[in-house]
Amino acid sequence: MKLRGADILARSLAGAGLTKVFALSGNHVMPVYDAAIEAKLDLVHVRHEGAAVHMADAWARLTGTTGIALVTGGPGHANALGALYTSLQGETPLVLLSGHAPLGELGKGAFQEMAQAATAEPLVKASWTAQSTATLGEDIARAVRTAREGRPGPVHLSLPSDVLEASVEDGERAVAAAGSFAPRLEAMPTGEARALLERLARAARPLVIAGPQLADRAGRAQLAKLEAATGVPAVLMESPRGVNDPSLGLLAEVLGKADLVFLLGKRVDFTLKFGTAFASGAEIVPLAPGLSARASLDALVAAAAKPRDGGWLAEAREALSWRPAAWKTLASKQGGPVHPVELGRALQALLAKDREAVFVSDGGEIGQWSQACANAPHRVINGVAGAIGPGLPFAIAAKLAKPASTVVALMGDGTAGFHLAEFDTAVRCGANAIFVVGNDSVWNAEYQIQLRSYGAARAHGLEMRPGTRYDLVAQALGGHGEFVERADQLEGALARAAASGKPACVNVMIERLPAPSYKRG
Repeated sequence: MKLRGADILARSLAGAGLTKVFALSGNHVMPVYDAAIEAKLDLVHVRHEGAAVHMADAWARLTGTTGIALVTGGPGHANALGALYTSLQGETPLVLLSGHAPLGELGKGAFQEMAQAATAEPLVKASWTAQSTATLGEDIARAVRTAREGRPGPVHLSLPSDVLEASVEDGERAVAAAGSFAPRLEAMPTGEARALLERLARAARPLVIAGPQLADRAGRAQLAKLEAATGVPAVLMESPRGVNDPSLGLLAEVLGKADLVFLLGKRVDFTLKFGTAFASGAEIVPLAPGLSARASLDALVAAAAKPRDGGWLAEAREALSWRPAAWKTLASKQGGPVHPVELGRALQALLAKDREAVFVSDGGEIGQWSQACANAPHRVINGVAGAIGPGLPFAIAAKLAKPASTVVALMGDGTAGFHLAEFDTAVRCGANAIFVVGNDSVWNAEYQIQLRSYGAARAHGLEMRPGTRYDLVAQALGGHGEFVERADQLEGALARAAASGKPACVNVMIERLPAPSYKRG
């Protein structure tokens, strides 16, 4: 059967089970939209190319598959690039498919011609431009494999429009077999796993630190199994705040006491103060390059024999779960605005009602407060990149991935502005998540830097219009809106949002505070 390149691409994706495609249309990719009909690809059409990448990112994290984003060439491709950095630092397997000017017109001033593979290269594991219709199936299978192998991450593939439009005879042979998408996930050999476990058992205060690629429910569950089977504390680090991550309590104390640290895919980067977060004599053992952290974790769990004495584990766990005692009874100021801790308590009460709840956290200071105060079986945060803005797209993809689950996204008012129009996408897709905006009318993370570094007299340029009604924007786009000025309004507003049957924005006026910083006593 004669098939176009677009048909080969679409059928290859469908055959591999990658039928959810987060997309924004444009001239160069319209053949793929056409081919999606017969291939039965589900196109989630967004309002900004960056949102398509963010949605593919969250979809991959929550489903354990590879996320697929599809955008047009030139400016469409350029709009998608910034979002790739969050995926790269979060070690999320996704593929960005970008339309591209025809190969036959390159160098002649083609419409929206751009050196796309080169512009994406610093932000991905691999980046190239398809050169042949006949090998397009091989290209997409290679892209998916590459995204998942070794240290996972995004991959970019540009799709010239003449490659998509051209046809080949016996096109079914060019469709990639489902098996060709399967990555090679090399695990730590059994002998090495046992040797490492013996070293951990002999150490006085051993520690396992995992990187963000394991920050899904399955990864956290396996880390908990390893901890239970060995008695060695297993910590997952995925925050840009690193050793000061409020969701990990007094992590700095734990790192400073450990004498043997196994890094399960975790980089010794700024989040670990480039290694100075550890005691001077601590032995640091990294996972060998090229090995899969997830497969190696499975190998360690399988090889574990019996747990060590639990004294160090109990000490570490107490430190990691530590929060100021005053938070339990902390109350907002009379008449508002709402303190972030009280907002976090209200969100936790809502999340606790669902054993499959998803919590999305995005933002600067409010993101840190929320991660310290609320949690759920599934958690998606903006991650090591420290870039804000993906929260709303993340939550839409989360609701599509887990339609029966309660999905709550907490973001700052600065964050909300990046992709506010995606409320329209949420309404069209029936992604009835609850989007909570912590509104302090300022770019607060940077404002706090100004206060600390330059003083209040030089804090300027970061104010936003007080009391912006993001809830009314959501209503105008077809969603449900709630406006909260006092803590006693929270419970009712969240309940109405949950019962609305629509994507809901709960706009909460919050106190302007720096992120939490812990000290005992």
